[in-house]
Amino acid sequence: MTTSELTNFEQKNRSKVSDRIENLSSPSDEKKLFNLKVIEYLLLAAFVSAGLFIIFLSDDKTVVISGAVSLTFLFFLLLINRQVFQNYKKAAYQSELTKKAELYSYLLTNPNSWDKDTLTLTRGKALQYSQDLIDDYKRIRGVSRNLYYSLQIATVILSGVTPILVLVDKLEAGQAWLKWLPVLCPAIASIVASIVTSFPFQKNSLAANTAVELLEAEQEKFILGVTPPYRCYDVSDESQQQQKASQALEYFIVQVNNIHLNQLQQTSETQPEKTESASSNESNKPGTEGTKQKDS
Repeated sequence: MTTSELTNFEQKNRSKVSDRIENLSSPSDEKKLFNLKVIEYLLLAAFVSAGLFIIFLSDDKTVVISGAVSLTFLFFLLLINRQVFQNYKKAAYQSELTKKAELYSYLLTNPNSWDKDTLTLTRGKALQYSQDLIDDYKRIRGVSRNLYYSLQIATVILSGVTPILVLVDKLEAGQAWLKWLPVLCPAIASIVASIVTSFPFQKNSLAANTAVELLEAEQEKFILGVTPPYRCYDVSDESQQQQKASQALEYFIVQVNNIHLNQLQQTSETQPEKTESASSNESNKPGTEGTKQKDS
């Protein structure tokens, strides 16, 4: 093979890789999801408008009946649109993972000599496993963070409103339920504060965020093959490339499992600390009671 033929072959491979990378960010799936989201917002606007018509024109029975039928129909359309949106999102998600799995094979010197389908399938399964863990930790991070900030804000608001309610009660406004508010608000604030201190929402959020960052970084290394454990396209021998690809897949699964198991170990270590602190507090109570009796 001459030098010109080699250069032409390399240019063809580079063009294939560049075309494949451009297809990774295909806007067709994003456009479909955007259209479905716009339809959902329009249906929600129509649903709210029908409800307002029923509220303001409740004297007209025809309007009430028509509005009730419209609300039922719009609610049914919202459910269908939501399900279609979830199906398209799941399909786009699977397509994105498949394209990421195929990207690695296009970086090899001669991917046609390999069983490319098997390589893509195994890498796709590995990426699916890591992405499921990432989505799970993102959900934990969002829920824990929202609960922590919501409970903290509720504690601050209830504690700040209590003096104002005491002044309102002294004004004798004539409302019987106002007399209970200066008692209920501090009680609710103490309950909310106890919930915040009893459950480690902030720690769970930070730990889940750390796990997400580590898993996403490891996933990008695996997709692009930029670190030595994942790099096999710089080896000239095909058998060595295949062996390095298998080792890279095994190394990625081990790394993902280590990140996940370390996270589980950290969460399991926090629970015994809570039980030990609770038991120590309970054991200290009889001692303090005995000292009180001796003093008396």
